[in-house]
Amino acid sequence: MRRRLINSTLAVVLVVIAVFGVSLVIVETRTIEESAHESVRSDAARLVSVVESRVVAKERVTAETMRSQVPGDRHVRIELPGRSPIELGERPGGDTIEGRATGSGGVSVTVRLPSSTVRAEVARTLLIILAVALLAVIAAVFLAVRQARRVAAPLTDLAETAERLGSGDPRPRHRRYGVPELDRVADVLDASAERIARMLTAERRLAADASHQLRTPLTALSMRLEEIVTAADAADAAPTTDKEATATIREEAMIGLAQVERLTDVVQRLLTNSRDPRSGSAVGFDLDEVVKQQIEEWRPAYRKAGRAVVRSGRQGLRAVGTPGAVAQVLATLIENALMHGDGTVALRTRIAGNQVVVEVTDEGPGVDPSLGARVFERTVSGRNSTGLGLAVARDLAEADGGRLELLQQHPPVFALFLSRDVEGPAAG
Repeated sequence: MRRRLINSTLAVVLVVIAVFGVSLVIVETRTIEESAHESVRSDAARLVSVVESRVVAKERVTAETMRSQVPGDRHVRIELPGRSPIELGERPGGDTIEGRATGSGGVSVTVRLPSSTVRAEVARTLLIILAVALLAVIAAVFLAVRQARRVAAPLTDLAETAERLGSGDPRPRHRRYGVPELDRVADVLDASAERIARMLTAERRLAADASHQLRTPLTALSMRLEEIVTAADAADAAPTTDKEATATIREEAMIGLAQVERLTDVVQRLLTNSRDPRSGSAVGFDLDEVVKQQIEEWRPAYRKAGRAVVRSGRQGLRAVGTPGAVAQVLATLIENALMHGDGTVALRTRIAGNQVVVEVTDEGPGVDPSLGARVFERTVSGRNSTGLGLAVARDLAEADGGRLELLQQHPPVFALFLSRDVEGPAAG
């Protein structure tokens, strides 16, 4: 922008100089030429008057007596009746400007001025005009740079302010620049920063309140599940108890207890982030354990639906993130495949550069082509669900420095990308 302002200012100045400069050159040239013609005519008339006065006074009219009356750059020819012409000055060659005057008694005077003298005068005038134009251009450059700096610097500062707002720093700067339009933009940005700060504070307070309220029922649910496990152990010790039913109760209770613990970790993480969003709990962890845990938790539900959930791909991978959050993301994908998909659900792990990838796919109809990547937007759903599951899952993935993507719509392939833990135990 600074360059554009300078270029536009210089363009205007150059156009003005060109228009007025050319006009001035034409006018000055004509003025010098007319002045030269008038000068030689005036000299001729003056010399005629001098010659006549000398003739009347019966003084001698010779080259010596008239030399002092003739300018050095002119050639003069004096003609007297009955005498040879008197010539003063060097006869010019080439073009000349001529003036002639005739007096009484047949006296005639011709004055010639070389055209080169006029051209030299025109050249000197042109040099003066060019020097003035050059000074005008230099002054215009100086003023343009100063004005561009005055306008561009505040715009750069406003852009940095907007970038800070976008990066999550809503502190107003309260800077003003002395330009009404720019000060108006600064006022709007400061007001937006204050509104964003209030909204972020309200959202963090809401997250903290919700996390705090969720911890109590989760704790109660965990205690009830532990009581079920304890009761199952006591029933298992009785000789008349159905061992298979007791084992099933214990297995379901342990799975439920693991899910509650994972949810408790997620809630605790949300509560921590709401208090200080810069605090992170990402650590290196064994990805195989999380994938295996999810398959074991969801296998009974899939078995009941007459379907299967399997895993494939590379094993022994370690990722950087929060195990509870990663498990929650995978649980969301597996649940969506159970509710909206069909056939076998496969979890495949692989390496992509410095990232580890967990792909979740099924044999169902896939994602509606009209939705595409919009399935991650809140309230967007193709199967009459709330539309929050995938949105929350993507937020959890991004909070751990990863990302959740839809790689393929049919058959559906969702991929969770996480940073690879290269400092942990070597992969097998």
